[in-house]
Amino acid sequence: QVQLVESGGGLVQAGGSLRLSCVASGRTFSNYVMGWFRQAPGKERGFVAAVSWSGGSTYYSDSVKDRFTVSRDNAKNTVYLQMNSLRPEDTAVYYCAAGSQQYFSSAYITRLGEYDYWGQGTQVTVSS
Repeated sequence: QVQLVESGGGLVQAGGSLRLSCVASGRTFSNYVMGWFRQAPGKERGFVAAVSWSGGSTYYSDSVKDRFTVSRDNAKNTVYLQMNSLRPEDTAVYYCAAGSQQYFSSAYITRLGEYDYWGQGTQVTVSS
């Protein structure tokens, strides 16, 4: 019903920047909360950031706040994750996800189970 494709990952040195993109298709894009999650080797997939249906509200994990910026362009069916001041601990596979949530609440948007659709992931590697 919804297909998500991430891109923009790669290898970057510490302190550098990357911009991830996620293009959605299938259902009305603006009806979904869009989230970014990441999974490092040997670790559980965890929440990174989310943006509301309209793009007017955002929420970030403490580990990325003030460094990452999530945004969306509904006209282009695309959500972005601008990552600045990257650290080696940011190394992970990054996934975008779409959820048909009624409320933009941290009680829900940080949970993997609240998202209905997932992209294939894009690798981000930050070297020291």
